[in-house]
Amino acid sequence: MCVEHGVDAIMVSNHGGRATETLRATVEALPEVVAEVGNRMPVFVDGGFRRGTDVFKALALGAKAVGSDVLSVGIGRIRQAGVDRVIEIMQGELKLVMGNCGTQTVA
Repeated sequence: MCVEHGVDAIMVSNHGGRATETLRATVEALPEVVAEVGNRMPVFVDGGFRRGTDVFKALALGAKAVGSDVLSVGIGRIRQAGVDRVIEIMQGELKLVMGNCGTQTVA
């Protein structure tokens, strides 16, 4: 329906999913959405992505971008410097897992 109605992108999210602990993780729903949408629009995902390895998996499953609630930890602790450090750590983890898997680019 999103494609039919001209939506620019889709965000796969289970906002509030932790409240019931019975919903599927967004990473579990992601492949179905990507398969249905194909290349007609980008698919973004968030919810539960806390490490570079999580980001790698989401990208490998077809997400074009990955949101992370870990950034709020950086904001709460030491503001911009904290956010910058969280991003630095996640980028390092992503580069490490990419190298371990023989992946040279995110694309």
